[in-house]
Amino acid sequence: MIYILWGQDDFSLNQSFAEIKSSISDELLESNTTILDGEHLTLDKLSTVCNAAPFLSERRLVVVRGLLGRFEPATKSGRGRKAVLKVAPLEGYKLWVDYMTAIPDSSILVLIDSALTGNNPLLKELSKIAEVKFFPLLKGAQLLEWIKRRVARENGSISFPAVALLAKLVGSNLWVMASEIDKLVQYASGRRIEEADVNKLVSYAQQPNVFAMVDAILGSKVGIAERLLQELLQAGAAPAYLLVMLSRQVQRVLRTKALKGQRVPRTQIQNKLGLTQDFVLNKTLEQADRYTLERLKRVYRKLLEADLSIKTGRYSGELALNILVAELCQ
Repeated sequence: MIYILWGQDDFSLNQSFAEIKSSISDELLESNTTILDGEHLTLDKLSTVCNAAPFLSERRLVVVRGLLGRFEPATKSGRGRKAVLKVAPLEGYKLWVDYMTAIPDSSILVLIDSALTGNNPLLKELSKIAEVKFFPLLKGAQLLEWIKRRVARENGSISFPAVALLAKLVGSNLWVMASEIDKLVQYASGRRIEEADVNKLVSYAQQPNVFAMVDAILGSKVGIAERLLQELLQAGAAPAYLLVMLSRQVQRVLRTKALKGQRVPRTQIQNKLGLTQDFVLNKTLEQADRYTLERLKRVYRKLLEADLSIKTGRYSGELALNILVAELCQ
C-alpha cells in the first residue's frame, strides 16, 4: 500500500499520518518503522528497506520525506525555455514508479512532502496506484469552519465574531491555532468564547521572527526583511496579523524611546507598556537604543498607510506587506 500526503498544512497532514499508523494494528510497529530522507534517497536504498522482511510482524512502515519534491519541474530563466527536472537522468521518475508498483505487500510506503505542483511527474504517475491526500493551508470560510469544529471537539462554544478575530490574528498555522483554542476553551470554562477572550488570551507565537523582521526593516536590510516576511507568510501567519504585530512593536519602541528620554526607570517602562515577558521588554529596549526617532516615526507612518491600502481594497494583504518592506528598506 502506498500513501501520498502532501501540502503546506502540516498540522492536518500529521494528523492523517497518525491515523494511518493507528490503523495498523501491530504492537511491534515502532520496531518496524523506517524514516528516510527523500532528498538524498537512492532507489537501491528504498528497495533494500521495503524488501526487508518485517521483524516478528506482518507489516513494515516506510516513511519517505521530500522525495516527490526532487521531481518538481524547475523553469530555467529566459523566455521559451522548457521546464527541466531537478534530478539526474539516471534517477528518472519512471524508475521509481516501476519499483513502487511492485513493492512487497508487507511494506506500507508513506511519501510525505510540502508544496508540489500538478506538473510533478512522480506525483501524477503514483496517483494512479496510491491513496493521495492533499492538505493546503486553510483560508477564508474553510478556516472559520475548522475553528468552529476544533472548539466543538474540545467541548467548547464560540461566537462568530470571536471565530473571525481568531482567524485574523493567527491565520492558517493550525499548530498555533489549536494551542490557542485549547487555552480559550479552558479559560472560558463552559461559557461561550467571545471576542474579548481572544483579545485577552491569544499569544503571538511568531513574536521572535516579528522582532527580527522589525530589526531588518529599521536597519534597511531588505534581503533579510523579505526572507523573514515570506517565512512568516508561508508558516500561515495572516497578513493582517503581521501588520498588527509590526505596528504594535514599532509603537512600543516609539513609546520606550520617549520614556527613556525622560529617564523613566526600566521597571516603570515595563509597567507603562504592560509587558509581562522579560524577552519582549529587553528586545524593545534594545531597539529603542539602536534606532533614531525620525526613523521610527517614518516606519510607523508607512505601516498606517499599508493598513489603509488593505482596508480600502487597494492592495491585498500580502502585496501591501511586500510593497511596505521594499519601500522601507530603500
